[in-house]
Amino acid sequence: MRQLAGIFAPVVSTFSETTGDVDAAAFASNIQAHLAAGLDGIVVTGSTGEAALLDFEERGIFVDAARSVVPDDKMLIVGTGAESTRACLRLTKDAAHRGADAVLVVAPHYYSSAMTIDVLRAHYRRVADESPVPVVLYNIPKYMHFALPADLVAELSNHENVIGIKDSSGKADLFSGFLAAQSDTFAVLTGNGPFWQASLAAGGRGGILAVSLFAPAISRDIFDAMQRGDVSTAVSLQERLTPPGGRIVGDFGVPGVKAALDAVGLYGGPVRSPLMPLASAQQAEVRELLRIAELATA
Repeated sequence: MRQLAGIFAPVVSTFSETTGDVDAAAFASNIQAHLAAGLDGIVVTGSTGEAALLDFEERGIFVDAARSVVPDDKMLIVGTGAESTRACLRLTKDAAHRGADAVLVVAPHYYSSAMTIDVLRAHYRRVADESPVPVVLYNIPKYMHFALPADLVAELSNHENVIGIKDSSGKADLFSGFLAAQSDTFAVLTGNGPFWQASLAAGGRGGILAVSLFAPAISRDIFDAMQRGDVSTAVSLQERLTPPGGRIVGDFGVPGVKAALDAVGLYGGPVRSPLMPLASAQQAEVRELLRIAELATA
């Protein structure tokens, strides 16, 4: 079983400007660029990939397109979280059949008040028991409206088919609680760009970072600097990464990430309704943030 470590790109889902249908060619081209920039793996149909707005067939198209260009020495992780355990397992087994190396499973959260620790335990244990590929837990309180309990994560970390957790909270206390479960077989990753260097300093093994889609070099340089113990360089680089990470990803969300991709010469393209593209003033702000951070623009 592969160890979960490094920088993973949670790629956007690309759509045609004219029809709104899946643009598999642009999707594959983006992935090739992300990997060429030195990232360690790809995550498809996650939050940044507008997974909640895709149908089952579209998810399959994106997984197939990714698998066709992600080499065997890079990890392909597929987001398969769903509101029912049954739906989650269907997506998980389909992703495995299409060649996923692992799946990223956000907790069910529509009925958030019903998501007790016993309910979450039963859900994740069944998914882990029946998944043909390793499972990565996903904690994103911004969308879930609750956080996975550290005690539950520690318990699930002992399951032989659970290999890690992505924590997008950006909260040091939550991350520290999850780190208590880290082991040779269970890795803790951040999903929060402004928290990138701090997460590595705390002991995290990597990140699934939307900011790395349009700032791969600086994201990589922070990781490499921390790996060699050059904390001052990593901190200095993080100071450049935090403003675009916080504003473009944190505040503007998927429309911001897609605008940034367009600005750096990749394909962002349209978001899917009901999401709306950034207003012209916000697009200008994205370009200015990229300029100040010394990120190449088209």
